[in-house]
Amino acid sequence: MMNGKVYLVGAGIKTIDALTLKAKQLLSTAEVLIYDDLIDTQILNLIPPHCLQIYVGKRGGQPSTPQTTINKLLIYYCQQAKQVIRLKSGDPFVFGRSESEITALTQANCPYEVIYGISSALAAPLLAGIPLTHPSLSRNFTVLSGHQPDALNWRALAQLDTLIILMGGRTLPQIIAYLSQNGRSPATPIAIIRNAGSPQQQVWMGTLTDIVDQVRDIALSPAVIIIGEVVTLRKMSSLLPLTGKTVLVTRTAEQSSQFTHLLRQQGATVLEMPALEIVPPSTWQPLDEAIAKLSTFQWLILTSANGVNFFFQRLTTLGKDSRYLGQIKIAVVGKKTASILEKYGIKPDFTPPNFVADSLVESFPATIGNLKILFPRVESGGREILAQKFSEKGANFVEVPVYQSVCPLNINPQAWQGLHNKQVDMITFASSKTVQNFVNLLQQKLSSLPPLTLTELLNNVLIASIGSQTSKTCQALLGRVDIEATEYTLEGLTTAIVDSQSPS
Repeated sequence: MMNGKVYLVGAGIKTIDALTLKAKQLLSTAEVLIYDDLIDTQILNLIPPHCLQIYVGKRGGQPSTPQTTINKLLIYYCQQAKQVIRLKSGDPFVFGRSESEITALTQANCPYEVIYGISSALAAPLLAGIPLTHPSLSRNFTVLSGHQPDALNWRALAQLDTLIILMGGRTLPQIIAYLSQNGRSPATPIAIIRNAGSPQQQVWMGTLTDIVDQVRDIALSPAVIIIGEVVTLRKMSSLLPLTGKTVLVTRTAEQSSQFTHLLRQQGATVLEMPALEIVPPSTWQPLDEAIAKLSTFQWLILTSANGVNFFFQRLTTLGKDSRYLGQIKIAVVGKKTASILEKYGIKPDFTPPNFVADSLVESFPATIGNLKILFPRVESGGREILAQKFSEKGANFVEVPVYQSVCPLNINPQAWQGLHNKQVDMITFASSKTVQNFVNLLQQKLSSLPPLTLTELLNNVLIASIGSQTSKTCQALLGRVDIEATEYTLEGLTTAIVDSQSPS
């Protein structure tokens, strides 16, 4: 029998961005996932469909899975020759209770490996714009647990430059009392960061004198507490343009990563709410018949990355490759479509200006009359303008469905929570179809939550559109557009969003 193995993996702070590449790779091959609390639920999308998921989270003051039970689960599935991922928030060796699990695995002769993660002790101060060290204000910092303050040497701790306290939300009054009793100035700055890295991140700043009153009756867990003069440097830190802003992205799950990366580079917290699912067409017959007669076409027009991918995947299924295209010329719309085409070893013969399909006809590099043109496109819901304009100029314009874009059945729970709790600052739309599906999904959800309306839900939320056609749909269905890209690309939309947040 093949041996199993247990990987103790650090998930970092509560955002999928904090995963290491090693952790991401292991999750993609997991057979059993045993995971803690404070894990970004988007991480669960990285595991295979057949992976068994077991939640064993521990939260202070709440019912928790006993550590002995967790140990037994790890041993049992390892001995069943499974690849087991024990996913922990933060780093496994920073207050992660890993030693008990490692001891149990060792005694049971179960192989294991520890994969480091990013601890909130380091990430939370950075996300709040607070440096941990400074040539004169902080020559050292100490990380400690606030779970049992009575067990700590506060006389020594009160002399240190910077203290970083995890799990100290419920014991904050005792911590401050111990520091004050041991000579720390009442004017010492303090910052509390709750839910670091998530759309719900909040920061409170004060001193040892007033911080308890600021957070009285507020459930602080999970929180990172920073005590020391470096807290005063937060106002001096150079924050990115979208720091503190939460952006909801409505692209498909497969296509959102690039846009999410662009926004996060600008400091945004990103929530993904796929408003499209891309699936094969209801029938391949029209495309197969067109491919069989491909030599009779002079031009092939591709207007989306999905169109390119599904077209070439179907070629492969039919036992053909790019060489089968022969002398046919290819026009594409947009830099993204062109870059996807080039992955198949082909450079487009023509890309119209402005990155919009409507400019194809006006700037087409050949006389259109009598041309036979193949246009693999979305099965329904696409614009009819291309067929109309090319046909008016005498082209034999053949449209065939190459994929479908359908509305998902449900809203991503994290995205809904962000919208419902008024934590979303702006929503982005990269196509008219995403606007339509977004509205349909929300109206279904709101039908069970009267009297809340769509207008009330999106009040004070900025609407950002990738271009004029998408903006028209936003105006029709949402009543407004607040931001529109001048260049109809994801980079252009990111730029427009950043510009909207710059002081005028």
